[in-house]
Amino acid sequence: MNAAKRLEIFRRLHEDNPDPKTELAYNTPFELLIAVILSAQATDVSVNKATARLYPVANTPQAIYALGVDGLSQYIKTIGLYNSKAKNVIETCRMLVELHGGEVPQTREALEALPGVGRKTANVVLNTAFRQLAMAVDTHIFRVSNRTGIAPGKNVVEVEHRLMKFVPKDYLLDAHHWLILHGRYVCVARKPRCGSCRIEDLCEYKEKTSYD
Repeated sequence: MNAAKRLEIFRRLHEDNPDPKTELAYNTPFELLIAVILSAQATDVSVNKATARLYPVANTPQAIYALGVDGLSQYIKTIGLYNSKAKNVIETCRMLVELHGGEVPQTREALEALPGVGRKTANVVLNTAFRQLAMAVDTHIFRVSNRTGIAPGKNVVEVEHRLMKFVPKDYLLDAHHWLILHGRYVCVARKPRCGSCRIEDLCEYKEKTSYD
């Protein structure tokens, strides 16, 4: 895909949604960090339901750590893998208190040292909470990048690096949100909604006619 085509794709995505946001509910970087940890293999809707119960009771590292694994589990047991996630969150809260003064660190290295935080989660926090240039490649972004031809790659890290290189600079800060929303609601996995796609004429998906 050439640069002019990419520029027009992101111009249209920006035009349709000038101020894109994550669908996870949060008010602080810490709340976002916990929500993203909980969202692994779970929907944003299910996470938001759980945090709507949890955050009014405990929304700081100190407060959640005080709940303990069993106490926290009562709030998040509707989310998949909640037992392991509860352990990770409690240990993360301990490390935030003991190593970072209760604040969420603003470097990838420090974030990835926290239990339950991988590269994707770190990139979400860096980009969404701290407005740093970072690209969190999840299953939706991986699919859209490959299917459209925007930034094809064999694995998520390769796609991440290519997106960071190829997305026009003026649109890079918000590209994560546009791509994930496009993959979630339009360029879906099984039957992409090409007929209602804003960028269909720019897409390089060679097999889309099979879904007509």
